[in-house]
Amino acid sequence: MIQFSHVYKTYLGPVHALRNIEFEIDKGEFVFLTGPSGAGKTTLFRMISAYDKPSSGVVRVSGSSIDELNANTVAYFRRKIGVVFQDFKLLKDRTLAENVALPLTVKGHPQKLIDQKVNELLDQLGLSHRKYQYPAQISGGEQQRVAIARALIHQPGVLIADEPTGNLDPQLSEEIMDLLESVNAQGTTVFVATHDHELVRRRAKRVIELAGGQIVRDSR
Repeated sequence: MIQFSHVYKTYLGPVHALRNIEFEIDKGEFVFLTGPSGAGKTTLFRMISAYDKPSSGVVRVSGSSIDELNANTVAYFRRKIGVVFQDFKLLKDRTLAENVALPLTVKGHPQKLIDQKVNELLDQLGLSHRKYQYPAQISGGEQQRVAIARALIHQPGVLIADEPTGNLDPQLSEEIMDLLESVNAQGTTVFVATHDHELVRRRAKRVIELAGGQIVRDSR
């Protein structure tokens, strides 16, 4: 499902963001990505979502080689994955329902189908009573759930979440992780970057740890 084979990423400077990264994540796995700031977590996630390409090596996600994607194929590729950002990236001038619907709206799906999927997902996440509100009118935990709903609306095979609990208190963090585990239980591959080592310890999942752009631990 996700495969990195001898991946290096070097930026001008030179800055060696990733060095000989090699791992595989199977379909349906739940994996944590840990490491200090500057370890290379964001670079790695940008490659999975095809916002960056390796300097050398191969990155494959859902059967596609990231290096071979072009302007015509990258949009189709991104339909296979969902991305949850740390700062939510919700549109402030759109209601929660409109934010969740955005991936389907951009693809031109019929409005009746969009409304049905949005209502089902918001109901599943306990947000149906908020759907006509705007991001500024709800809590941080609710905003994160909306961001997850938007990432899931097109039913991706892979969900990556970059510090999804970074701005939340411990109780809300546990609720978000419970939600991600329920998504994983339905067959979605989930890959979560986090600094919260205590949260990782409690969940007892596979952990890939980066330091200095290299994998220093891969424990199942």
